[in-house]
Amino acid sequence: MGMPDNVTTSRDYPIPDTMKAWVIGDPGELIYGEKPIPAPKKAEVLVRIDAVAICATDLEIIYHGPPAMIEGGAPYNKNFTPGHEYMGTVVALGPGVDEFAIGERVTVEIHAGCGQCKRCRQGMYTSCHNYGKNYGDVDKGHRANGFTTDGGFAEYAVNNINTLVHVDDSMSDEEATLVVTAGTSMYGLTELGGLVAGESVVVSGPGPIGLLGAAVAKALGAQPVILTGTRDNRLEIGKKLGADHVINIRNEDPVAKVRELTGGKGVDYVVECSGAPNAVNEAAQMLNRGGKICLAAFPGDQVPIDVAYLVRNNIYLYGIRGEGKTATHRAEAFMRQKRFDARLIHTHTFDMADLPEAIRYAKDRVEDAIKVVVRNRRAEQMIAAAE
Repeated sequence: MGMPDNVTTSRDYPIPDTMKAWVIGDPGELIYGEKPIPAPKKAEVLVRIDAVAICATDLEIIYHGPPAMIEGGAPYNKNFTPGHEYMGTVVALGPGVDEFAIGERVTVEIHAGCGQCKRCRQGMYTSCHNYGKNYGDVDKGHRANGFTTDGGFAEYAVNNINTLVHVDDSMSDEEATLVVTAGTSMYGLTELGGLVAGESVVVSGPGPIGLLGAAVAKALGAQPVILTGTRDNRLEIGKKLGADHVINIRNEDPVAKVRELTGGKGVDYVVECSGAPNAVNEAAQMLNRGGKICLAAFPGDQVPIDVAYLVRNNIYLYGIRGEGKTATHRAEAFMRQKRFDARLIHTHTFDMADLPEAIRYAKDRVEDAIKVVVRNRRAEQMIAAAE
């Protein structure tokens, strides 16, 4: 079959008619099979996936059905390919696309908003007003790869050009899968004001976003950067990424310790990445008056918040979703400039064919896995054959 005549391809990057892809079966079940390769349309490219990292949200989708974490839910789709933290190589261009070139290495953002609503026009495409009503409606221009449209646990995926971020050749494939994670942290700090040089920041929760949140805050010049969590080995990684102080909340009262480290004043900002039940109240108590909190985690249940304390102390509360306002491009620049070493959170690598085992490592934190990456070995074989 091949690509349509209005799609630009290259002999250097041959595209088969079908690809290997993982699809969801019953909840928690992944099936490895064949799928047709999608053709890019206007403002889209076809990406050959070279590597993809596993995110906690992928586990939600695999075990509870896509699109997980979307209000109202959706019917369970048994032909859906999850995976959203992927990078790869552009191998085909949709009609009229000249912003990217075939052979260019890219990493991808998840969301392409409708481009028409108020929020999209402000750059807040992860808060697209068509969310809910038209979330995932490709005809409306909305894509959320790995959520509502097929994602990265496959050999190829179509992406809107607005979701592509150029990857410098100095960056490995595995490192490139982490750009969006760093971009989410960057988005949080952007929404808090962005100008955090010389300001004090607490990051709570040393998961991937929290660890890179500490790294991005330090790269932006924050002083001091304080990281809180429950695992000493994760906190040690946080130190290597730029945290000036770490607090194991199993051993110390984090609020008291933050106050001690800041001479009793409290910090200017808190980036909350733990999702813990009392995290917002603790964050508020860590702040000085007029401070700001960014919520980047999804608590499992509704949580009580002392609103009166927030009001009395003029505390600002922000929630972010994903990687908006092109923060991913700024994160990639920091990583390209080696302002921090995101590779420290990449702990395990598997072949794409071994995805269920990679999922087990990520889900059960086997060997204290943080970021587990799967590589598309068949793509590597095709590259070698072409050469």
